Amino acid sequence: MKSAVYPGSFDPVTFGHLDIIERAAAIFDELTVSVLNNTAKTPLFSVEERVNILKEATKHLPNVKIDSFSGLLVDYAVRNDIQVSVRGLRAITDFEYELQIAQTNNKLSGGKLDTVFLTTNLAYSYLSSSSVREIGSFNGDISQFVPEFVVDMVYKKFGF
Repeated sequence: MKSAVYPGSFDPVTFGHLDIIERAAAIFDELTVSVLNNTAKTPLFSVEERVNILKEATKHLPNVKIDSFSGLLVDYAVRNDIQVSVRGLRAITDFEYELQIAQTNNKLSGGKLDTVFLTTNLAYSYLSSSSVREIGSFNGDISQFVPEFVVDMVYKKFGF
């Protein structure tokens, strides 16, 4: 069985993330979407909230499980017998950054963790969680970027 992990901050999860999740779930027997607890960032949503959001957004995908981790992705992958990391690419600038991470992860894992890149659907190539947070912070319309239940959660975080 081929297992993959799609790691990320998902703060908040966007339609672009969900597109990658659905496509990766169709490729792999089991896909773990794992929320990174990045202590270098100040997230809008807690790790627990992001895990719960992802569980709700992916409940229709039987081979997808949601988890969280801190530390190195390679350590998480080894602990969970995961062989592949999935990453989405929006633009060539993403590739340069992601390629370096993929090569480092492969080296750190002793060749046991490969990375598969999925190009983002053109409909979402401009989309990022940081854009959603910024637009939401000004009470802008984010309904075209995130699931409806997430819209309400974002606005509530900003006091709207």
